[in-house]
Amino acid sequence: MLKYIFKRILQAVPLLVIISIICFALIQLAPYDAVDAMTTPNMTKKTVELIKARYGLDKPAYLQYFYWVKGILSGEWGYSIVTHESITKDLSVRIPNTILLVLPAYILALFLSIILGLFAGAKKGKLADKIIDSLSSFGIAIPSFWMAMILVFIFGYLLNIFPILGMHTIGSESSFSDLLIHMVLPCIVLTLSFMPELVRYVRSSTIGQLSEDYVMVQQAYGAASTGILFKHVLRNVLLPIITIVGMSLPMLVTGAVVTETVFGWPGIGTYFVKAIQGFDYPVVMAIMLLSSSLVIIGNLASDLLYCIVDPRIKGMGE
Repeated sequence: MLKYIFKRILQAVPLLVIISIICFALIQLAPYDAVDAMTTPNMTKKTVELIKARYGLDKPAYLQYFYWVKGILSGEWGYSIVTHESITKDLSVRIPNTILLVLPAYILALFLSIILGLFAGAKKGKLADKIIDSLSSFGIAIPSFWMAMILVFIFGYLLNIFPILGMHTIGSESSFSDLLIHMVLPCIVLTLSFMPELVRYVRSSTIGQLSEDYVMVQQAYGAASTGILFKHVLRNVLLPIITIVGMSLPMLVTGAVVTETVFGWPGIGTYFVKAIQGFDYPVVMAIMLLSSSLVIIGNLASDLLYCIVDPRIKGMGE
């Protein structure tokens, strides 16, 4: 088992290197570079050269990449060319805010999806299954920003029940209840955005498991349908969900870009959008690398979880 884990970790390292090269290359190929964002047509050539030298943009691309990676490995992600603030400092503040919003929404969506997916799979072809499947299809088709604006209009404007902007009311930054009230609408949007695909995945897995021989054996022994569903089918349905949970790790950082922007939540989403609007390339590169790396790490985590929960994988790599 340890051999398998070590092998998977070694496979992840070159992927992370390739991802960093791709992220850096994409920014280098952009038609509008960081120098253009910091200069104006009225500046003299000497001033432009000084700005390039200050940020190391006068060096060859491979040296810029080397210094960029060196800084990341040392925990220094560089500085914003718009605000001149440390990206590391900004991320350390904004990532917890995003996790605070996304994590509860995803856990709630996962819990509800398992229940609804099991119920729909057990009632395949019946009215309840058709309703749940139709709502899931409808939910996949609805853009999250449209859903957010509808909730803002109804609950924020017409009924005036929940706040629609920010993370705290001014003057109530230390109030936990105020934070919870501000979380309600964005959490609902994220939960409804995460649920449809999860529901359909659980439903499909449940239908597949109900056709297995062990279910027929349990039925032959007179086991109750509810007991079969929650004691046996659920256990096997949860195994492939581990992959989804592992691959959803990037969502904890970049899964709420649209929702955070609509609600003005001070997380990675608004930070990323503002960086794109301001051509703040160091910030864009940092978030691209972070998100891409989390995909690899999430895939690795799901493999390791599989290795723990499924005994058949423990012998692999030995």
